[in-house]
Amino acid sequence: MKPNPHILVVEDDKEIRALVTRLLRANDMRASAAANGKEMDEILQNGRFDLVVLDIMLPGEDGFSICKRLRKSSNLPVIMLTAKGEEIDRIVGLEMGADDYLPKPFNPRELLARIRAVLRRSGERISGAAKETNILTFNGWRLDPKNRQLHNPDGARIALTGGEFDLLFAFCQHPRRVLSRDQLIDLARGRNAAPFERSVDVCVSRLRQKLEKEATEPTLIQTIRSGGYMFSADVRVS
Repeated sequence: MKPNPHILVVEDDKEIRALVTRLLRANDMRASAAANGKEMDEILQNGRFDLVVLDIMLPGEDGFSICKRLRKSSNLPVIMLTAKGEEIDRIVGLEMGADDYLPKPFNPRELLARIRAVLRRSGERISGAAKETNILTFNGWRLDPKNRQLHNPDGARIALTGGEFDLLFAFCQHPRRVLSRDQLIDLARGRNAAPFERSVDVCVSRLRQKLEKEATEPTLIQTIRSGGYMFSADVRVS
């Protein structure tokens, strides 16, 4: 039997931390809690988690920095919580690799729904990738759908968020073809795409920074005016 999802709540406000952990436990999830980034690191070293609920305004290292650091070493889904509801903060959160973003004050039931949606998408991505065993190669890069890993021409593993992997996989399956933003959303996330995930441009920008020598003058993922994007490499299946 598959164990209940294990969620790590990183929140310095004691009342909110207690509220969220009680909510999760009352809804058949396991929950652990940390008040800052240091405590989070210690807890992550001693357990397996399915998702992190991460506050932005933390003492010491803030949530943006923590999320960026997590993305360098894992694909662990992250939902960011913050008192800042401005559009720019939402975009920064997505650029750091967050899977979703919820401003405070929030409805606990909405948070629960978002957690379940991210867990469902994460599980479906893993299940879908497990059916694909062929390695995709382009310009010396290797994309492994089964293990959801990307390696550069030197053999080093490059950390990708779930959304970044899905988008790159979609590009590799349709090379040298102009794809609109809506087509990319359908190919990468299908009907499970949430409204915030329509920030395709943000995800493309992150991919360029990891794949291109000059992200400001991309040649691999090209912008097609009034069309969308095109993956310009030849992709081989092995």
